[in-house]
This record gives sequence, structure tokens and C-alpha cells, in this order.
Amino acid sequence: MVGEEARKLFDDAQEMLNRIINEKWLSANGVIGLFPANTVDSDDIELYADESRSQVLMTWHNLRQQMEKPLDRPNMCLADFIAPKETGVKDYLGAFAVTAGGGRFDEKLAEFERAHDDYNAILFKALADRLAEAFAERLHQRVRTEFWGYAADENLSNEQLINEEYRGIRPAPGYPACPEHTEKGPLFDLLHATENTGLKLTESFAMWPAAAVSGFYFSHPQSRYFAVAKIGRDQLEDYARRKGWDLTTAEKWLAPSINN
Repeated sequence: MVGEEARKLFDDAQEMLNRIINEKWLSANGVIGLFPANTVDSDDIELYADESRSQVLMTWHNLRQQMEKPLDRPNMCLADFIAPKETGVKDYLGAFAVTAGGGRFDEKLAEFERAHDDYNAILFKALADRLAEAFAERLHQRVRTEFWGYAADENLSNEQLINEEYRGIRPAPGYPACPEHTEKGPLFDLLHATENTGLKLTESFAMWPAAAVSGFYFSHPQSRYFAVAKIGRDQLEDYARRKGWDLTTAEKWLAPSINN
């Protein structure tokens, strides 16, 4: 529908995908965890070691929208989808890290780059990225229906899955709803992600191999994606306090989100 070059790209991608499968260029590795959890201090989520909820494994710090809205539309935070600790409600949160950049990823990418074959290098990385997203989608489906099982009777078509018509969300640090990337550090520690998947974090908290997805699972039926957008100095200062940062560090990591 969109022209000869687009069809050629599609055909080239299909051919490379077949080689990836037949010659085992890539392997997929992933880890998930399901944890007792509750919201504390309105915007943070504590994840606990067991049902006693006495040992905190991780505190996930979140940001809240601060834009002007109609009175019937609240400024949202991801912590709103987890029960506050003071209610006594025993809630839960999942976490995950997956990659499709295992196996011979580095080897094959280096081959293309040595040959100055930019086209196939880019195509290979793009396919690895898509496979990582597909793995994240499939694992989320199994979490909903099998491992956590809060939607055990889910029966959706592929089109419905693509349209995200299932219950729950899986936001990742860096997403518009949780734009601050350093939260990947505690997430990786929580899941022992490097040991379990081979994934590593760079100094800027990018994942390597880049064909990777990590984040959290929410089961709340009203949970949805949204954008925090710009925050004020008051929230910047509060976030710095909650993270144990000085203001300079907070400004560095939250620079794109600060309403100057």
C-alpha cells in the first residue's frame, strides 16, 4: 500500500528474521517477580519481601501530574493504582526485565559493522527491538493468565492484544507516566536482572543490549497509561527529598520534566 521501497524493506526484514530463527542469531532471556506492595506518602510504592510486609525490598518513587485540569479529573500518579498502606488492603505489584539481545547479537552486529553494512546493521537492531517487545507482550500475557492469574479467563484475539484491551498495564522507567530513568537501578537489583538475563545498565541507565524492556506490572482494572508532563519546583524538591538527592542531582535527572 505504501510503495516499492516499503515492500522491499518488509521483504528484507522477513528474510533476516528467518535467518535469525534458523541460524539462532538471538536468544531471549527474561525475569519476572510478583511482590506484596502498598503505596506510601501518596506517590511512592513499597515492594515487600513477604506477606508480613515488614521488610521493604524496594521503594519505587513516582511523579504526579501537575497540569491544570477540570475538577472531575484528578492529577494522576502511578501510585494511585496501588492501595495505600494505611488502608490495610494487601495489594501487589509485578516487575520484569526482558531482552532479545542474547545469543550471537554482538557477534552478528559486529559482522555487519565491519563490512560497513549500515542497512543490515540497522535492520538487525530493529528486529531485535521488535522481538524484545514481542517477548514483553507474551510474558505479560502469561503473567495475567498464569503466573499472577488475575485475568485467568482472558481470551483475546491478536488484534485485541495489540490494542491493549487487556486488564492492567506495564509501565517502564522512562515512559511518560514514570519518566525518571534512575528507578531502573533499584528495579534491576530487585530482580537480580543482570544475573538472570545478562542485561546491564549503563551510567545513564540505558539497558544493554538495547533490545530490552523492563518495568512493572499493575493489575488494577482502572490502571492506564498517561503522561506526567511538566512538574513544578515544589514537586522537584519533594522528589529530591524522597530520593535522598540534592537539588542539583534531581535537576539533572528530571531536567526534561521541569516546568521552568
